[in-house]
Amino acid sequence: MDDMTRFPAGPGVHARRRLRILMSAYACEPHQGSEPGIGWHWATRLARAGHQVRVLTRANNRDAIESALATTPVPNLSFAYYDLPEWMRRWKNHAGLAARLYYLLWQWGAYGVARRLCRESRFDVAHHITFGVFRHPSFMAFLGLPFVFGPVGGGETAPAPLRRTFPLRGYLIDLVRDLANWVVRVDPLMAAVFRRTSATLCKTAETLHSIPPRFHDRCVVQVELGTDGHPGAARLRRRENGSFRLLYVGRLVYWKGLHLGLMAFARLRAIQPWATLTVVGSGPDEAWLHDVARRLGIGEAVNWIPRLEHAAVMRAYLRHDAFLFPSLHDSSGNVVLEALSSGLPVVCLDAGGPAVLVDPSCGFKVRPGDPQQVVEDLTRSLAALARDPALMRDMGDAALRRAWEHFSWTHQVSRMEQLYLSVCAGTQRAG
Repeated sequence: MDDMTRFPAGPGVHARRRLRILMSAYACEPHQGSEPGIGWHWATRLARAGHQVRVLTRANNRDAIESALATTPVPNLSFAYYDLPEWMRRWKNHAGLAARLYYLLWQWGAYGVARRLCRESRFDVAHHITFGVFRHPSFMAFLGLPFVFGPVGGGETAPAPLRRTFPLRGYLIDLVRDLANWVVRVDPLMAAVFRRTSATLCKTAETLHSIPPRFHDRCVVQVELGTDGHPGAARLRRRENGSFRLLYVGRLVYWKGLHLGLMAFARLRAIQPWATLTVVGSGPDEAWLHDVARRLGIGEAVNWIPRLEHAAVMRAYLRHDAFLFPSLHDSSGNVVLEALSSGLPVVCLDAGGPAVLVDPSCGFKVRPGDPQQVVEDLTRSLAALARDPALMRDMGDAALRRAWEHFSWTHQVSRMEQLYLSVCAGTQRAG
């Protein structure tokens, strides 16, 4: 999963040294999942571990952050806010180049604020935490501090045979994404960032291999996710009258692979007619996926729910028996860890972040390749769980254990502390 031995703490470095951390978190918001939740959790967890954490984030996150801190103060944590002019903020609501240009300009402006913060206070380390994409530069690398970049993802790709199942729009978008990933290998700005980075954390091995090889000695594979789940947590669900309640949570976009999941679910219904599927989410391919379900004749068995608040999503896990997430190039798989933490066995593809989170004890990982074979393997995996309540229960118990033993926030913060101490010690020795 990770290899922190590449960054051992230097001799004489105390394991509990209190660090002063400058964190760049474009997305950082309490009570949220995905990138905003990642920024918030890392900031608050490191502060609660005793480190002084100063977070530089977008101004539009201020109200939610200050409201949360007024209710539950976090010692050692403070925020600095920056945003672009109002007329430029409209760009972020658009997809494609406009949104990327907005993010790049925000990073440049935030760098100016970070330089001022460095003049006002002394920091031991700078850390860019969100957005976690290896193609996007962080100018925090140029502050002259030991710098941690990531975890970053984005190097994952869908196999060519499965791209034939995409709508035309998706097929073209993935080609553009492939080109953008290739450009990183010759991009002088990204080369400058990687060169000045003390450690680049990669969410998956695929992203590591997408980074120019000359920088690999400073890279390590480490997921950015954490959980508060515990193996002793009570499991509230019960199998009802032989039913099999399947859940998907995520954006409705072609590369999440839900169309393959719908095909597998349709085959499952042929042999397990009591099975149901709940889909929580919305997105640009919603109409296409609804049409796929109608053509498969499973419309009445699929419950489509628009995007829910994060707390409501967490409750939804407890009302279902298994989690389906056939994403094709997901870097993280936040929802997969949430499912594991809720005691749900997971059926996913052996690709990207979900493949790092799931092992054979707590789910099924289907090798991506020929579309027909993928659908058959997904069906076989779902049927194994639907037919065998004991297997489903054992995998659910294993899911709780795996989430706690490998991805608890306690473990994740400890790993990050070791990394910080290592890069700080390395800078001291170099100096």
